[in-house]
Amino acid sequence: MKISGARFVPGIELSRILYEEEVQPILLDAFPGLRYAAARVGSGSEVLGFDSPRSADHEWGPRLEIFLTAHDRVERGDDISRTLAERLPKQVRGWPTHFRESDDPQDPVGRMQVTDGPVNHRVSLYDVDGWTAGQLGFRASSAELSPRDWLAIPQQRLAETTAGTVFHDDLGDLTEVRSRMAWYPEQVWRYLLACQWQRVSQEEAFVGRCAEVGDDIGSAVVAARLVRSLMSLCLLLERQYAPYTKWLGSAFGRLPSAESLGPMLRGALEATDYPAREAHLCDAYEAVASLQNASGLIQPVDPGRRPYHARPFLVLRAERFAQVLARSVTDPDLRGLPLVGNVDQWSDSTDLLNQPRAVRAAVQAFG
Repeated sequence: MKISGARFVPGIELSRILYEEEVQPILLDAFPGLRYAAARVGSGSEVLGFDSPRSADHEWGPRLEIFLTAHDRVERGDDISRTLAERLPKQVRGWPTHFRESDDPQDPVGRMQVTDGPVNHRVSLYDVDGWTAGQLGFRASSAELSPRDWLAIPQQRLAETTAGTVFHDDLGDLTEVRSRMAWYPEQVWRYLLACQWQRVSQEEAFVGRCAEVGDDIGSAVVAARLVRSLMSLCLLLERQYAPYTKWLGSAFGRLPSAESLGPMLRGALEATDYPAREAHLCDAYEAVASLQNASGLIQPVDPGRRPYHARPFLVLRAERFAQVLARSVTDPDLRGLPLVGNVDQWSDSTDLLNQPRAVRAAVQAFG
């Protein structure tokens, strides 16, 4: 989407300008003494830092989240939203503050459009409890999350909660939630690492087996799945929540390990024959296994490639890492669970991931 005279700036920067130059002065003038937090968090490529000029075609622009107390949101929310609609400028740095809602139920998004009247702005009002209930499936003021609660939260949602920027917070609730959710508790982390190594172990021999029966496409597909699993494993090892598929490669590319691992993974994807595919994957297995050993979470495990039992396929035998990590899990809520993992490790269905109750019920059914 091209707006005449508008120069692209990262969405987080546009949100900062919207808050500091427009929203903050309006709130100070019209609602003196109001206590709130202002942030750009939640959905949107700009929150993760992956936006580009292409992002401007829908739900991108001057956006902001305002967090009030639950009482103020109910008692004053409508007045605040209406005041902003009437007093916000029509544009910020050339980008319209008005969003036209789509009439298409199959495409329910807003797109920036210049208007002469009050703006349909994207300064959204929440209280932290209500926002976290929708975003994470629990209320921020609830008791400490159990390990299984953590397993039911998609990593994309955790990334959206902890990334972005808080511009102002004199309530403290939002900052506290972001700090609490910054990374998994160590026992959950160990369990998820075990589960991710288990995923690798379940398919690493199939690259060769498919090729052996003449199924080169199948071999390539399995190799691609393994590349994805290794990328997700690296994100876990380097304590970064993995975003959903569109941004997985971008997030991986920011890791310190990506510089050395990238050519190995790319080689596995680009290989046109099984021997080259196997060689690149084994290089990657050994590199990621060395990262695991360097983490200090477990005693080092031999990271070298080896035959798959009596078959002529070279693999890591990744279950060795899964087993050692699983034995290091001492939390009674996790110890003995099948190595299924969190919702991201057993489903990538967008429709399921957007149903917190269904996901929580599925996680509770494990073990």
